[in-house]
Amino acid sequence: MTDAHSADVPASADVLASAAAPQASVPPASARAALVADLAPTGALRASINLGNPVLAQGTPDAPAGITVDLAREIGARLGVPVELLCFDAARRSYEAMATGRADLCFLAVDPAREAEVAFTAPYVVIEGVYAVPRDSALRTPADVDAPGVRVGVKAGSAYDLHLTRTLRHATVVRGAEGVDTFAEQKLEAGAGIRQPMTAYAAAHPEVRLLDERFMEIRQAVGTTAGRAPETVAFLRATVEELKANGFVTAALRRAGQSPDLLAPPAA
Repeated sequence: MTDAHSADVPASADVLASAAAPQASVPPASARAALVADLAPTGALRASINLGNPVLAQGTPDAPAGITVDLAREIGARLGVPVELLCFDAARRSYEAMATGRADLCFLAVDPAREAEVAFTAPYVVIEGVYAVPRDSALRTPADVDAPGVRVGVKAGSAYDLHLTRTLRHATVVRGAEGVDTFAEQKLEAGAGIRQPMTAYAAAHPEVRLLDERFMEIRQAVGTTAGRAPETVAFLRATVEELKANGFVTAALRRAGQSPDLLAPPAA
């Protein structure tokens, strides 16, 4: 059995029933039928997976893994439906799949630019956005980066693209397929990205260093379209909180080789 997969569009309609065992908050049959009809109207839970964020998902479209894959399968198990994984290489494509009705569920950073279209849970992990700069750069802090003449490479449509587009007052955002590649190829003053892959990049490129201080927190959450029933959104929010509290998220992070310190705090 295989999951459906795609780098841009699904390659097949094959689905896989979740291997994760349902937990304590499986909804009763009467409520489950309504949830399935609203959240998985095709009979399968179609989950959009962003393979472009290595903290959240790893592997290939044929064999994706990671915390978002585990969460999708667990939610499907609680609903009693098979899960179809639709894999993409960027957050903007993952978002577009759900916005256009090709996916029922997404795993994205909470951002005001998305909240009109997406009903989010509280975050399940919190990661950090950091800058890379040339080793001999005079830039030392995120505040230094927001200056006239500073160009910042970002991955188009990423959470940090949305954040920096909204918050930078003097620096210029330069978009590309990958922020750090755009930074290197165009010889920009800074590149933005997620701490873990940026740390690996800097280790492999001695001409580059990271600014230790983060420029943003990236709150990764489960999302669905804003038009879903309130009961559906409440189910997703309660499920995420339970999976944070019972060790599911921490265990998934460890299996994926990620730090359990990324676990988000309980919802306020």
